[in-house]
Amino acid sequence: MSKPLMPKATAVWLVENTTLTFEQIALFCGLHALEVQAIADGDVAVGIVGKNPTVQGILTAEDIKECEENPQKTLSFVANDVPEVQRRSKGPRYTAVTKRADKPDGIAYLLKYYPDIPDAQIIKLLGTTKNTIDSIRKRTHLNITNIKPTDPVQLGLCTRSDLDALIQKVEAAKARAEARAEARTEEKRTRGEKSKAKGEGTGAQAGTDAEDTENTDETMPDNDVNRFDGNAMATNSGEAA
Repeated sequence: MSKPLMPKATAVWLVENTTLTFEQIALFCGLHALEVQAIADGDVAVGIVGKNPTVQGILTAEDIKECEENPQKTLSFVANDVPEVQRRSKGPRYTAVTKRADKPDGIAYLLKYYPDIPDAQIIKLLGTTKNTIDSIRKRTHLNITNIKPTDPVQLGLCTRSDLDALIQKVEAAKARAEARAEARTEEKRTRGEKSKAKGEGTGAQAGTDAEDTENTDETMPDNDVNRFDGNAMATNSGEAA
């Protein structure tokens, strides 16, 4: 495992409950040291409840104490002796009868902490149904009062690698969607500026044309007078001859 399931929540707990350095926490949680410092300053992860890594079973209290005494030492994940759950690569996911009652807890956990995960992905990951997900989301489930959001990995409903891969996939899709939305906004803004500049240019050209027309109108009487005087002089010359 490269980082905890909830890196920011884990970092919040380590910042609040230990004297570890920002670099030690950042390396363990897969974050940047400046981001951990921002968490300590209250600029980032405001409102996130800290998650104890020792309760998650990914870190020991002894390791934390050793790293507090030696800032050069790095935190290490606890080796997981539990074998990976073997499942079929095709067909519907099978869940043991003894664990089926835990599914609502796992669904509630994903809906609470990862609301961006599509229902279809939750169905595929936990082997549940859309009706069950909707009933838990709308709190209309028959057993809603007894449902407690619990990490589905701890419940044995899925593997850590599957859940991490799904979270990363959803975060990447969200980042792409935000980038596309930002690009569309920038395109609209640029297009609006070009239209505005074009309108101002057209208005300026129209003003110039109107001014030229006005100048032409003002000079027309003088030309007519000159032409009339020329014709009169030619007529007088012909009569004298």
